[in-house]
Amino acid sequence: MLPEVGRGREQEPLPQPARRYRLSKLDNKVSPYLFVAPFFVLFGAIGLFPLLYTAYVSLFDWEVGADDPAFIGLDNYRTLFQDAQFWKALFNTFSIFVLSSAPQIVVAVAIAALLNENLRARTGWRMGVLLPYVASLVALTIIFGNLFGPQYGLVNTVLSAVGISPVDWQASTFGSHVAIASMVNWRWTGYNALIVLAAMQAIPREVHEAALVDGAGSLRRFFSITLPMLKPTLIFVIVTSTIGGLQIFTEPKLYEPSGGSGGGAEHQYQTVVLYLYQTAFQGLDLGYASSIAWVLFLIVIAVAGLNFLITRRAVR
Repeated sequence: MLPEVGRGREQEPLPQPARRYRLSKLDNKVSPYLFVAPFFVLFGAIGLFPLLYTAYVSLFDWEVGADDPAFIGLDNYRTLFQDAQFWKALFNTFSIFVLSSAPQIVVAVAIAALLNENLRARTGWRMGVLLPYVASLVALTIIFGNLFGPQYGLVNTVLSAVGISPVDWQASTFGSHVAIASMVNWRWTGYNALIVLAAMQAIPREVHEAALVDGAGSLRRFFSITLPMLKPTLIFVIVTSTIGGLQIFTEPKLYEPSGGSGGGAEHQYQTVVLYLYQTAFQGLDLGYASSIAWVLFLIVIAVAGLNFLITRRAVR
């Protein structure tokens, strides 16, 4: 009989992979998780845990210094939905948000389009639109408080010069909302314009050149090419503006001369976050304040998601 060829080779054990190879393979699998682990650890410690703990506190009649707070379930939420001051604060928040965010995005896109042109001293102009964001918010509030002063403010002086009666910007609900929204627009429009400008400059020049060869004018190229290609950036700007606008706190708090959190004598410009601050740190009712915080959180998530869907469908 002929010997079977290759039988001895088939019975030889396979060589084990080298230790260095096994460590390298393990490193490729584990290293990405180790690199992102610090973010999730910090997010869990200072983001997720406080959020969940706030939901837990909202289920108790929890006042500052209470040793054994009583569990009351959803009573804080039931009381909140019947609270007229909360609904007024929610109206004020949405009113200021609409007056600030909508013009802010439109003006930011317009400024970005201008800065994208061949201007002289372009770097200086781009730095200039960012100066309001860098300036102190306290100083900005003092300046706008004087501009919208009821007696000697510059805005009322201009209105009187054109035959319009002066407005008590602080006592009026709509007037105070316009004044606070003007502060927000002044501070954040340049910041958003630079973000949009960066996205505009990332659009390939060949696309515009091809459209120009086809005879498309500046407006046609802007609405047919630039805006659709800015969709991811516009979604980001709109969502971040929504989150910030619904959590507005500093401007209305500093707008009141006494620096209180009441939002005026009749709460005419008290926002939800101001009401939360007043409830927690002046009323010392942590349970009720936590329920306000969680309702505001759900509102912000809902409105931001709605804006995301609308922007995604509108800009194509």
